[in-house]
Amino acid sequence: MRQAVTTLTVSTRGAGLVEVTAQVRRWVAEQGMETGLLTVFCRHTSASLTIQENADPDVQADLLRFFRRLVAEDPSLYAHTTEGPDDMPAHIRSALTGVSLSIPVMAGEPALGTWQGVYLFEHRARPHRREIALHLIGE
Repeated sequence: MRQAVTTLTVSTRGAGLVEVTAQVRRWVAEQGMETGLLTVFCRHTSASLTIQENADPDVQADLLRFFRRLVAEDPSLYAHTTEGPDDMPAHIRSALTGVSLSIPVMAGEPALGTWQGVYLFEHRARPHRREIALHLIGE
């Protein structure tokens, strides 16, 4: 078994989904492993990861609107308000969606479905630079 690790840096424009599938696929291909398991890990508590449809951008827009309705940006609801009205809701959204993905690697590439893409889900209103750790174990 071999292992490989790297970190991707992703710039966001504020709340929304940023597709990172191409960067993940490229790095996996560079490792030359035919089979294995890829872990994708977001190193933040106010952003998360998800696998979603990558064909229709309405999916990402609907997800963003849904999470805004689900977790209100109302400071009267939270004790943690020192970092702005979007910070505690961002932590809750991150807890709901998760910060880690496990993706099988088959035939040298992530075994994603036809319409699946890997996304960083930015939950804060302002732009950020986010780090995603990739760990591949395989042969």
